[in-house]
Amino acid sequence: MKTIILKVSSILLFVCTIIGSAFAQSKATAKRPNIIIILADDLGYSDLGCYGGEINTPNLDWLASRGVRSTSFYNASRCCPTRASLLTGLYPHTAGIGNMTTDQKAPGYRGQLTPNTVTIAQVLKDVGYQTGMVGKWHVSETKPFPDNEQQLQWLDHQIQDKAFADTLSYPTHRGFQKYYGNIWGVVDFFDPFALVNGTTPVKNVPADFYYTNALGDSAVAYIDYFTKNKDPFFMYVAFTAPHWPLQALEKDIQKYEDAYKKGWEHIRTQRYQKMIKLGMINPKQVPLSDFMHDGKTWENNPDSIWDARAMAVHAAMVDCLDQNVGKLIDQLKKTGELENTFIMFLSDNGASPERPEEFGPGYDRSGTTRNGEKVSFSVNKDVLPGSQTTHMGIGQQWANAINTPFRYWKAKEYEGGINTPFIAYWPQGINGTNKFNRVPAHIIDLMATCIEVSGASYPQTSDGNTITPSPGKSLIPVLNGKITKQLHDELFWEHNGAAALRQGDWKIVRLGGKTDWELYNLAVDRTETNNLAKKFPDRVSQMKEKWHQLANQYQVFPKPVAR
Repeated sequence: MKTIILKVSSILLFVCTIIGSAFAQSKATAKRPNIIIILADDLGYSDLGCYGGEINTPNLDWLASRGVRSTSFYNASRCCPTRASLLTGLYPHTAGIGNMTTDQKAPGYRGQLTPNTVTIAQVLKDVGYQTGMVGKWHVSETKPFPDNEQQLQWLDHQIQDKAFADTLSYPTHRGFQKYYGNIWGVVDFFDPFALVNGTTPVKNVPADFYYTNALGDSAVAYIDYFTKNKDPFFMYVAFTAPHWPLQALEKDIQKYEDAYKKGWEHIRTQRYQKMIKLGMINPKQVPLSDFMHDGKTWENNPDSIWDARAMAVHAAMVDCLDQNVGKLIDQLKKTGELENTFIMFLSDNGASPERPEEFGPGYDRSGTTRNGEKVSFSVNKDVLPGSQTTHMGIGQQWANAINTPFRYWKAKEYEGGINTPFIAYWPQGINGTNKFNRVPAHIIDLMATCIEVSGASYPQTSDGNTITPSPGKSLIPVLNGKITKQLHDELFWEHNGAAALRQGDWKIVRLGGKTDWELYNLAVDRTETNNLAKKFPDRVSQMKEKWHQLANQYQVFPKPVAR
């Protein structure tokens, strides 16, 4: 009898062990968070309300109030290089996109993600994550028609039988199970070029179409689909707003029609004072840099009506982006997934000073709408921006103003070009709320962060290719306050000759390949107002040598041969 009881007990213990193990495994799987990375395009450092801006961004402000905001988070200063780094955890040249999406026949400049890379989606998919992306891809090689007239017809949707790039380079061949978005970079917000669903071109859009809303609605649909399954999901939501052309819904523009009539310097001062009030900056360490005005003041500006309207359209584009972030939050609440969803928000570079109206139609800029209406590229500011039939940008003065408190802008390696607002929200994984974090971090760190929270591993090989190790590090110890000073020994930048290196609080930076290096102590001069290069020439020399060493390591060199 005792033997029978012992056997039954052993069986019960074995069964309980199996059940317990399965339950623990199920529980561990359930604890893996969903991950959403939201990327804005050409957003100003201080555009969001929670970063000092006057633009209405209640949903991103809500995430910030319940999460962590970084004051020293860096990108790669330009759209597609940043996207390459975000996706792969590599510096952009190492990932093949040191410049833009044209193959320049040099290792760091192939114009698309190279075989030595894997994306976050590929890595997370391998450990059971569902994966989806909406929005701007911009890391495939883009080949225009050699004939400009044909290119314009393609942009105007008159030619529809040409692939926008090699479809094997599309997101669905880079780990994303679902994708809806644009393969090229620039879009008409009312009728985008290079729009695909999976790999299938979207040949027509509804009459009431506006791209930011379409991306938000698609992201919501993906969340609805993914949450019907037990596995966690990874989503990359890459908005094209507020990148030029300045195009927004009139109902959103009207909210800001009076907001910018006092001009650039008024907005800079207002934002700077709000940053101080928020506790975001210490004015003794972060002085407001001089306004980069090119001899202009608002009082002597003959185009003040146009300029106020341009900034109102930019604000409307940011406002609409925030509305669509709100749709994501609401859907996550509805499905019960919000508390265990790790959301990271950032921008691909600082605000853009470009005036695309000076470029004119061509390459990625359509000259007419689908129904034949001419698009205005007026450089004289005699046509107000905002509608589908205009193609314009905010220009240098507004770019400098909305990058408050920094100097410079997109494609430059000064703080105004490489700083992004960064918000991290994850109630079940990040300790504390409504905090500012001041530890310098970089977009290369997103891969390692996703790997840590998902339980994945960064591969050494993929599809027979050797994968370059990522220099990125997980942000989780930073966000949880376990690392409070330094995550990286150095951070590195180069784009079209503009370059920088940060070691601790010291940073060298140059405007272009033929300009002198400058030196700044960011601990006391975050806005780069006091060049110390002549005072500390040995430090400049040492940091230049390190920059060149890393430039060779990360495939900045050899530079492409001019053709």
